[in-house]
Amino acid sequence: MKTRFLSKILFTLFSLMLGVTIANSAAKAENAISIAYRTVTIEDVEIFYREAGNPDRPTLLLLHGFPTSSHMFRNLIPALADRYHLVAPDYPGYGFSSMPSVDEFDYSFDNIARIIGKFTDEIGLDKYSLYLMDYGAPVGFRIATSQPDRVEALVIQNGNAYVEGIDNNFWEPIKEYWTDRNAVNKGLDNDFWKNVKAAYNKPNMSNDEALRFLVTLGATKWQYTNGVPNVEAISPDNWGHVQPLLDRAGNPEIQLQMFYSYGSNPPLYAAWQEYLRKYQPPTLIVWGKNDEIFPADGAEPYKRDLKDLEYHLIDTGHFALESHGQVIADLMRNFLNRKVESTPMAAN
Repeated sequence: MKTRFLSKILFTLFSLMLGVTIANSAAKAENAISIAYRTVTIEDVEIFYREAGNPDRPTLLLLHGFPTSSHMFRNLIPALADRYHLVAPDYPGYGFSSMPSVDEFDYSFDNIARIIGKFTDEIGLDKYSLYLMDYGAPVGFRIATSQPDRVEALVIQNGNAYVEGIDNNFWEPIKEYWTDRNAVNKGLDNDFWKNVKAAYNKPNMSNDEALRFLVTLGATKWQYTNGVPNVEAISPDNWGHVQPLLDRAGNPEIQLQMFYSYGSNPPLYAAWQEYLRKYQPPTLIVWGKNDEIFPADGAEPYKRDLKDLEYHLIDTGHFALESHGQVIADLMRNFLNRKVESTPMAAN
């Protein structure tokens, strides 16, 4: 009898524990972050985007850099979607958006900013904070200066708006390319580009040939790993995703056109800086300080123009989210919770 009684007790306890486990699993499933993968057509171009979070909460518009896409935000989105509404589009020619040829589409920062601006209208984004990284900075600053009333805050991660940020070896042949797309060996005799010429065994390399190195697998890996304290922490899924897209027929020509179009950005720096001074958007800088493309020299000048600025240099390289994603997510959550009005949160 004692044995049967003990068995009943154990069975009851087991049932209770099982019920709690099932209930917890159900609760976790209910609270799990759901990311939607959507496409919208803007002027016959399909724009792919990732979206998560409650649209009634403050929106973060995440603007990616070269040579990646919204893929770079794949971990940041679920880290913040419990409190914020996040939208991350792919530009035309990048990620899963349409890739018309250079003869069919104007691959310029002016046009891409215009398309992304129309994208925000199409999906109904009236107010948002901008995450600006690499190419996302010239795209985002064009949007911000055209519709400053929509921007609630800025998060800037290795995104340049000052001449100091492109006053380095990496940019020398690109600047020459802006002046003459047929240039040969212009700006290629510094320590960075000498290595590229040596690898190709071309002492008189054309600037076009040199810049095509930037769309190769070696350059893509370098962008993700250079300046990173622990290279083993960087997932090869990055170049495994990015490089096949760069290798598509016609895509290198798109990237060369974008390198050329980057020359349209420095003349706008003064207007972007005036926007910062006039509108004073609360700004968080989370910058990989070991970046050779946009070094910390480009982060420092923001202090001249912004009063409400939080400034963090992080011990990593260009794609800081890959090595310090949780650090950046925590800094963003703290900053946005204080600077951007949030809707009331349900009790957890």
